[in-house]
Amino acid sequence: MTQSTQDSPPSPQRLGALDRYFHITERGSTVGREVRGGLVSFFAMAYIVILNPLILGSGEDVTGARLSIPEIAAVTAFTAGVMTVMFGAIARYPFAFATGLGINSLVAVTIAKQVTWAEAMGLIVIEGLIIVVLAVSGFRKAVFDAIPGDLKAAIAVGIGLFIAMIGLVDSGFVRRVPDAANTTVPVGLGIDGSIASWPTAVFVLGLLLCGVLVARKVRGGLFVGIVITTVVAAIVEAVTKTGPSFVDGEPVPTGWSLAVPSIPESLGGLPNLSLIGEVDLIGAFTRIGPLAASLFVFTLLLANFFDAMGTFTGLGKEAELTDADGNLPRMKTALVVEGVGAVAGGLTSSSSNTVFVESAAGIAEGARTGLANIVTGALFLVAMFLTPLYEVVPVEAAAPALVVVGALMIAQIVNIDFRRFEVALPTFLTMVVMPFTYSIANGIGVGFIAWVVLATATGKGRQVHPLLWGVAIAFAVFFAIGPITDALA
Repeated sequence: MTQSTQDSPPSPQRLGALDRYFHITERGSTVGREVRGGLVSFFAMAYIVILNPLILGSGEDVTGARLSIPEIAAVTAFTAGVMTVMFGAIARYPFAFATGLGINSLVAVTIAKQVTWAEAMGLIVIEGLIIVVLAVSGFRKAVFDAIPGDLKAAIAVGIGLFIAMIGLVDSGFVRRVPDAANTTVPVGLGIDGSIASWPTAVFVLGLLLCGVLVARKVRGGLFVGIVITTVVAAIVEAVTKTGPSFVDGEPVPTGWSLAVPSIPESLGGLPNLSLIGEVDLIGAFTRIGPLAASLFVFTLLLANFFDAMGTFTGLGKEAELTDADGNLPRMKTALVVEGVGAVAGGLTSSSSNTVFVESAAGIAEGARTGLANIVTGALFLVAMFLTPLYEVVPVEAAAPALVVVGALMIAQIVNIDFRRFEVALPTFLTMVVMPFTYSIANGIGVGFIAWVVLATATGKGRQVHPLLWGVAIAFAVFFAIGPITDALA
């Protein structure tokens, strides 16, 4: 299908202040593309409102207290909505915000076991304030500018592989092989090597559909693909009665991963936002001591610092918003607002909020400005009231968009000079460690360390920016944080 004249970039005179503020025409976009992109980003990342409560609500803190899942869902949607709108309005980029999955797992599994939930959220607020100070001072941007172009391209490719992996795993197409299988193979295809569940079959259909629509350059292809796949999923569920992947706490491998695509019993209700403000800024330092609390803050800081920076790099390149050196204009402003996301996440007990890699789905749909964020953020705010309604869209219907976007982002690999092994190995490690460890920050850290080591070994150590040396050393400490913490316990 060819692009219609109705979707051609409008003139500034016709859009006036809206066009000038968001640079819609300047970035080759239209209001229609921004709206569609915002919709696609929301559907690609809406699962966080379901998943974050399951992660944070799955464990107890040091006192045995648990967070209420409905309350976590409400503050998760609220914080994502506010931060996404704020970033779109201030930074004017189509990078949506939500709770960072790596950090919330760290909080639930490690930090909350030694402090209360309020104290854990206080550590996140402190980490966020440090991030803001580093961004305001220009330090975060200076580190970003010090990253070589080959590594920036590798970060973008790695993020593409990472989000593709998320889509493949969330859909059940790739699954972890049970330990009971007594095999060294960590993952496999579907169930026992077969696509043996209806949800995974729906994902495959959706992936092929989205691929065809994008290949044929159908306007709104990813959004159309998600909608059609959701309709198919609802029909499949109505006929097969597949149900969820967990029933009474027991796993059902053939079930839908999170949301079951069926008509909800109710449209929604008033959200419970009582967790907002449940923060203790100094309790952790008195409970476990200043050193142990500071180590937790350092761990949160490093993970958040580079996870966001890597995502900015990948999304900026995918949206073609970076300059010739791979740098994002107005990066300092964007990083300051991103730091506020960590503070906001701590204050609302939803865990640190950061730019979400799934925003790439909206970018692939055509989003280029902060207007798309306004749409995505507004939907998150509406989701507080309509959680049962939007849960109709299963992960298996949104996951195809992530895989397609991963395929689009890997195109950045042509900008890496693989003829030089001192470049090839660090960039390769950056790309593969991200999906294999489910962490953007891990991939960046391993890549930085390898880059510094190989540059030094080949007599090019003086060419490495001092900030890159400092970051590589910091990551070396980060990767050894477990033994260090144990030694100090």
